[in-house]
Amino acid sequence: MDLKERAAFTAASDAWMLRGGGIEVVTQGQLRTEEMILNIGPQHPSTHGVLRIVLELDGEMIVRAEPVIGYMHRGAEKLSEYRDPRQVLVLMNRHDWLSAFNNELGWILAMERLLGIEVPERAQWIRTMMAEWNRLLNHLMFTGSYPLELGAMTPMFYAFREREMIQGLMESATGARMHHSYVRVGGLKDDLPRGFLKQGVEVLRWIRAKLRDFENLIMGNEIIHVRTRGIGILPSEVATAFGCSGPIIQASGIPMDSRKDDPYEKYAEVEFDVPVGQNGDCYDRLWVLVQRMWESCKIVEQCMDRLPPGQFVSPKLPKKIKVPEGEIYVRTENPLGLMGYYVVGDGGDYPYRMKMRTASFSNVAMIPSILPGTLVPDLIAILGSIFFVVGDVDR
Repeated sequence: MDLKERAAFTAASDAWMLRGGGIEVVTQGQLRTEEMILNIGPQHPSTHGVLRIVLELDGEMIVRAEPVIGYMHRGAEKLSEYRDPRQVLVLMNRHDWLSAFNNELGWILAMERLLGIEVPERAQWIRTMMAEWNRLLNHLMFTGSYPLELGAMTPMFYAFREREMIQGLMESATGARMHHSYVRVGGLKDDLPRGFLKQGVEVLRWIRAKLRDFENLIMGNEIIHVRTRGIGILPSEVATAFGCSGPIIQASGIPMDSRKDDPYEKYAEVEFDVPVGQNGDCYDRLWVLVQRMWESCKIVEQCMDRLPPGQFVSPKLPKKIKVPEGEIYVRTENPLGLMGYYVVGDGGDYPYRMKMRTASFSNVAMIPSILPGTLVPDLIAILGSIFFVVGDVDR
């Protein structure tokens, strides 16, 4: 092969490789990009769960994004229709494994309202306090793991130190670290163990002292600022249209919170604020999460101070609970947003129909709206700031 043939072969080979990589030579000195389909997942980034995102790219620009869900579908709603209300409890505290106590609280509230059961005041204060301890557990996980997804390891170690303390505290009362099954129809499984409040005061003091360090570590970090400010902006009207809730919609400037809008248990009797963001970007979503932890500390302290003395006495219930004829919808403010239970009873042993409205499902639904127009390097920063658990999506 002479030099002229070699040059022609090289030019043809280069053109073929460019076309195969999604770039086609149009004229000398001009390039035209071709759209490319890229699959992100299905993967299991630990706390989030198995998720797949199908991206359509124009160079590094995301043109279209489609979340593919269903890899963890457990059929919890249909399984609940073939179980006693008390057996359903173990299904409810698992779909969002980072918010187990809050999940089971919403379900039990629905059953109590259907049955017309009044819960002792001491049990209501304990429930409210435990729900906020669980909220702290959830938010520490996400505020620790989010910087990890951006390449920072240190915040995760800080977050898990405090998580371990709270988990040890809750385990002393519930007997379990994650799936507590502590809330029961009419009250709780047991009253608080001896020394719980004293230990709770010490844990709360420690968390408040270290939360300031943790906040400075991540919110004041220059790299976090560069990777999150102005990235993944979610307008308030888009967040509302997709039914987003929790820290996602609050970061977009809407102070929607079921604890304020439709108080349950003792939330109407405690003082706390609903933090809201200004820009609705990744930074605001992380900032709201941190501020919510400060508010949870306030609520926990008020619950411990106002907890009635003595032990609560749960109402006597039959060995088998029947679901009365009628329907009920109960919404609570889970750590990730609005959690709703719609239950229909026909007087039988099992719920006739049960439907769950989970926060993660609506939050993930807006991915096709928030990703187009962003760059691939910002993809992980945006997905991590949505704060979802795939088990809460697939149910």
